Amino acid sequence: MTELSLRAARPEDLDALCALEQRCFSSDRLSRRRLRHWIAASNRELLIALRDGVALGYGLVLLHRGTRLARLYSLAVAPEARGLGLGKQLLTTLEAATTRRGRLYMRLEVAEDNQQAIGLYQSLGYQRFGTWNDYYEDHQNALRMQKRIRYVPENLQANRVPWYQQTTPFTCGPAAAMMAMASLRPTQELSRGEELDLWREATTIYMTAGHGGCHPVGLALAAQRRGFKAQALINRQGPLFLDGVRSSEKKALIELVHERFIASAQDNGVTVRYQDVSQDDLARWIARGAMILVLISTWRLDRKKAPHWVAITAIDEECLYINDPDPGDDQSALDCQSMPIARSDFDRMSLFGRDRLRTAVVIENARAD
Repeated sequence: MTELSLRAARPEDLDALCALEQRCFSSDRLSRRRLRHWIAASNRELLIALRDGVALGYGLVLLHRGTRLARLYSLAVAPEARGLGLGKQLLTTLEAATTRRGRLYMRLEVAEDNQQAIGLYQSLGYQRFGTWNDYYEDHQNALRMQKRIRYVPENLQANRVPWYQQTTPFTCGPAAAMMAMASLRPTQELSRGEELDLWREATTIYMTAGHGGCHPVGLALAAQRRGFKAQALINRQGPLFLDGVRSSEKKALIELVHERFIASAQDNGVTVRYQDVSQDDLARWIARGAMILVLISTWRLDRKKAPHWVAITAIDEECLYINDPDPGDDQSALDCQSMPIARSDFDRMSLFGRDRLRTAVVIENARAD
């Protein structure tokens, strides 16, 4: 009998993959359409295991753009091949391939009653870090597990930050601010009403398209009103986001809102610093217990070049870690919590627009020095 061979899945494997999906899973199956999509996609590793031309298993890992995080999306082993170590062989090969593509962590979800799979993952170093209730079609809970697949030093400092999903396309700033404030004060409200209140307080009125986003000084003022100490850092003076608006009337309104924010900051003791934001600065603030909101360009995440606020949860020698309030099409809430971003990637990601704006909001408990 020939040995098992593993190789990248090809279009001609579609029928075999569909057959494995039907044989190995009773629910939450990937459709033929989705399998065809993943065969053709570039942001994945998809391996098929064969013996004598017969497919006995496959593994699919998703590689999310702009992060160093990978997700084991599906691992299937045919009934007749179980007990041969194929699951372990598939997963370790996928880890190696994923590491070569610059990912640092692998995450997965597994049904909490699937002891065989849980045992496999634990034997390979995966650790449980949470539970996702009512995750599967049959309402079973899923264990959340993670493994560091490329060594990086332990986090220098980490904040426990709850995750909140923005409920509109334009409220990433309020969602990130609520996460940051709730990390510092567990009683902080996390609700759609609070999300919209924060947006109304901090909006720039207009953006390139749709509703306005949030101004860093507006977010700092909103946090200060809620009893926190806040400051805004901006790498240049003058009104922000003007390059995305063509109408002279809209530009005038954005300029007026900017001026009002700056005046209100002066009146209310909110510091506005006109300086670049270095990663050393971020590390120092996190070490003293502060929470930081950073404006990024989503180009490296979704190729849309939109301004987007995220909350930094930790930083170490290799990565910054962010809570992103907006899951993408192929992401779940699990993927958006403490997402690792390589430092070199973050430097480019945290510059926005033709003016190369870099800005952050630092939020601390009011008793901080």
